[in-house]
Amino acid sequence: MKQILLVRHGQASFGANDYDALSETGHEQSRVLGRALGAAGLRPDVVVRGGQRRHEQTVAGILDGLGPPTGDQPVVGVDPGWNEFDFEQVVEIHEPRFRSREVMIADLAATGRPRQAFQEIFESATHRWTTAVDGPDYAESFPAFASRVVAALQAVVGLRPERGTALVVTSGGPIGIVASHLIAGDTSIWPALNRVVVNTSITKVIRGGRGQTLVSFNSHQHLEGAAQLLTYR
Repeated sequence: MKQILLVRHGQASFGANDYDALSETGHEQSRVLGRALGAAGLRPDVVVRGGQRRHEQTVAGILDGLGPPTGDQPVVGVDPGWNEFDFEQVVEIHEPRFRSREVMIADLAATGRPRQAFQEIFESATHRWTTAVDGPDYAESFPAFASRVVAALQAVVGLRPERGTALVVTSGGPIGIVASHLIAGDTSIWPALNRVVVNTSITKVIRGGRGQTLVSFNSHQHLEGAAQLLTYR
């Protein structure tokens, strides 16, 4: 692939029983992105998504927004390498009381600002995860997470057509890994990048003679003028 467009999934259902499903806002964000891509004359040659439900639903919304294809619809490949890390386990190890969903919801609601309160806990929990040497038994270590995402990127780079466009629907964590890897050569700036990825934003990677280059990060012009569609979680 010559051009890889990494798309973060639409808004998931924060606070609902099934987080791994798009909210109504998430569905609309996906369709809006599809319409924007269609208006720009950009139809992917290949579509790859993570294996989570929110990835599948985001792809469906994008393809719906793109409208009827002039030729064959691209086959949608599934690669679990693009899945998000298990943030629920990461949070629960940091705050064991949150193993009870009812306790977590009540605690967050009591703050009067549940989304902001969760973000603060989430950032503390992920800091503990990314810096862990010994201690908690995470199902997937941060280095293992980063390695699988980089491997998933390389798999997309090697797809045909050689000069085509691949659309990859994934999550904020993997997008942050790719961006940090291409900017810094490691995961050192992942925490700063991970916290700002907008739902359905596009991060563009180009494959050239010197390998992969990040040419844009977190672009979300398709959401401008619709403040209700601009979300981070």
